[in-house]
Amino acid sequence: MEVPKQSLRRVVRFGAFEVDLLAGELFKQGIKIKLQQQPFRVLALLLERPGEVVTREDLRQAIWPAGTFVEFDVGVDAAIHKLRAALGDSAENPRLVETLPRRGYRFIATVDRVAASEAAPSARPPEERASTPAEAVPLPKRRPLLWAGALAIGVAFLLAMNTGGLRVRLLGRSAAPRIQSIAVLPLGNLSGDSAQEYFADGMTEALVTKLGKTEGLRVISNTSAMHYRGTRKTLPEIGRELDVDVIVEGAVLRVGNRVRVTAQLIEASSDRHLWAETYERDLRDVLGLQDAIARAITNAIQIRLSASQQSPVASTPARPVDPEAYDLYLRGRAEWNEWTEDGTKKSIEHFQQAVQRDPGYAPAWAGLSDAYAHLGQFLLLPPRVASFKARAAAERAIQLDETLSEARVSLAGALLLQWSWSAGEKELQRGIALNPNNALAHQWYGWLLSARGQFDAAIREMRRALELDPLSPNKQNSLAATFHRAGRYDEALRYFSDLPDPDLNSEGRHRRIADIYERQGRLREAIAEWLVVLRLRGEQEVAASVERDFRTSGFAAARRTYLWGHLRDAGRRAENAHRQPRPYSIAGDYAALGERDSAFAWLERAFRERVGLLMFLTIDDRFETLRSDPRFRDLARRIGLPDTAVQDSASLRTY
Repeated sequence: MEVPKQSLRRVVRFGAFEVDLLAGELFKQGIKIKLQQQPFRVLALLLERPGEVVTREDLRQAIWPAGTFVEFDVGVDAAIHKLRAALGDSAENPRLVETLPRRGYRFIATVDRVAASEAAPSARPPEERASTPAEAVPLPKRRPLLWAGALAIGVAFLLAMNTGGLRVRLLGRSAAPRIQSIAVLPLGNLSGDSAQEYFADGMTEALVTKLGKTEGLRVISNTSAMHYRGTRKTLPEIGRELDVDVIVEGAVLRVGNRVRVTAQLIEASSDRHLWAETYERDLRDVLGLQDAIARAITNAIQIRLSASQQSPVASTPARPVDPEAYDLYLRGRAEWNEWTEDGTKKSIEHFQQAVQRDPGYAPAWAGLSDAYAHLGQFLLLPPRVASFKARAAAERAIQLDETLSEARVSLAGALLLQWSWSAGEKELQRGIALNPNNALAHQWYGWLLSARGQFDAAIREMRRALELDPLSPNKQNSLAATFHRAGRYDEALRYFSDLPDPDLNSEGRHRRIADIYERQGRLREAIAEWLVVLRLRGEQEVAASVERDFRTSGFAAARRTYLWGHLRDAGRRAENAHRQPRPYSIAGDYAALGERDSAFAWLERAFRERVGLLMFLTIDDRFETLRSDPRFRDLARRIGLPDTAVQDSASLRTY
């Protein structure tokens, strides 16, 4: 969107903020605030019409081009969230941007338009303003040639000394930009066979993993980069959305057991090519091929990294891999990445065949470990059995390759599900040291820290996971859930509100939102969230009963109807699927109903089955009414949670 250039009215002020519409810059008390392009465009449109309703359709027509209807709703929600975050505003208690449900948005603060000449001093960066005296000292009006000569001599001296790189800047040789972040877009599949897509995706993921080992370089996770498969967006647009300096794009051609990869490195902001190369290897040497590409890319950007960042890609020497085993491994990862029951079952088959074909291929063992963990989460295996199988496979992977970060994280996950806290933490720390860009490692570490009640540290880890995987609903949900556990409810709602439905976390997310609303006294909104949960589960009759009870008998009656309905549904679903119910969730419902004995009975069952979610027992608000019961402390002790977590968990929240 082109912001109108209204003669001298290019600067707008509101409160402590100042916006330069032409330069696309936002300042707060003179300090520049980082704001991406689309959120800034939304702000500009709101500021053009202060006090008026700007509909979502207005935003779509002005900012999102034709052909982006599918992405628009997610895009505008994300833009509004980022705008509020930059302004320090809240959807619940807006001071600046008000949401009008099902209509749009309105800028509600007082807006002052300022002539460019008035605004120029305060719009400069703070370091420039700091060096300007409060009252400028006028230069002498006489002898201008003398002043000009003195200035010329000074510039010549600085050029000779090249002070601060001035010679390079003034003589037109722009210094190479520092590269601190990179994204690898999905490599194209040149085989002409869509069934080979998994192979190109696997090569993309391997390259992301290799680059992730480069110290000081932020590498966007493969799951976020995959959102751009087949996109029509320009590289500068993608660079802005992912907040990266450079982008790798390329293609893969596989013919029999030969693989050819073309790759190019592009500066995101300018779409300028920095490097390009083509590689061809035998499939048995695919690991060496991946190493070579990653090393070439890091060499291409090394000169743009600071001295402390210039370290080679850490990896073990590439070993030959059986082509069929590698192929099976990639097929397994493609199925595992679906996060479905069927996909998990198929991934197990592929990983097992891969390790049978090549028992020395460590990534396949790590994949097998992750698949067993999924079987436990989906209750396709008892959690106790799944965690031990996952641990054994991860340990085998580490025996084969101690530098494999993914295997360290797989082992850590299995250990934490067995409540081996210290051992799990050591593996997570080792996994992060081996690959600082392993988003899953940061996410798991955030879970461990939050289970201990160390919420500030947990939030830092969850934020890092989301920075590395910015388009992942799962990572965003984990950050929001950590804010919820910490009692930072407004921040939790801010992140929860951006997530689309339905996904694997939808039911739990809406239950958390309902809990927040209940604690804030927003009872009608809490009821609305419970209704969302019930309708996601197809429980229309229970939803109707909850609505009726709320109208006729009030919140407490509707709450009991919801909880009892949820319990009945959980038992019926388990019976219909011929699997065990989820004891931890059932215990939480009984605790919320005040049925203490039933709650403890189900918690004991969860303990016997080694349900991993018990790691959150002492910080789970559903069980706060049980904390004074000696049975609660005894259970926490047997799980291995420190007494301080039980004692301090309530004090770590602000209700």
